[in-house]
Amino acid sequence: MAQIRQTAIIGTAALAVLAAGITPASAATTTIRKGSGSAAAYSGNVQAALLGTATVSTSIGSGSCSQSTMTGSINSNGTGLSIASASFGNCTGTAATTITPQNLPWTGGSVVYDSAHTGNRDAAVTIANFKVKAVVDLFGGITCVFGGSLTANGYNPDNANRPVTSNNQAQVGVNGAKVSKQSGSNLLCPSTATVTATYQLRGETTAGSGTFNQALYVTS
Repeated sequence: MAQIRQTAIIGTAALAVLAAGITPASAATTTIRKGSGSAAAYSGNVQAALLGTATVSTSIGSGSCSQSTMTGSINSNGTGLSIASASFGNCTGTAATTITPQNLPWTGGSVVYDSAHTGNRDAAVTIANFKVKAVVDLFGGITCVFGGSLTANGYNPDNANRPVTSNNQAQVGVNGAKVSKQSGSNLLCPSTATVTATYQLRGETTAGSGTFNQALYVTS
């Protein structure tokens, strides 16, 4: 039974990897830039792609997903972060699991420059109002729904403390962030799950092209 419950939340929690809900660490202004601290400001579409695996732990077990991509948009001052699409795959478990995002787009998020560089980060990232559903193909289907906001750390491409140093893109790292069970969940679903994962963030060199090859950088 523990394995059933574990599998049901793996993908849902992975979706929360980009999510963040925090009070800004500093009063500094924020500017999203095209790849360096002195480059022109950037606003437009953004993509987050999972680096490695997203690990999920609960009181009854743990698991991981190895594929996840999200796309959305943001203003150059860090406001208006919105997630329009999300996908997840290769989640471990004892049965097939289908992960479905709910109530897209998720609006009200932001990126806030952290002048204090708390925990060696460059920014705090917020995605608000996310909601996802996972259905595990056991006993007719077990459904878990998770949602809310989480805390994540943003790292510039030249930050030596970014989670994946072999990757030279901006990154968002989640370490021990929690997601909560929402209404519509089966009684077998745990009340919370803890997530650890890293995504790379990129924008578009050509606006609206759907090709995410623009490095991003956050400054004051």
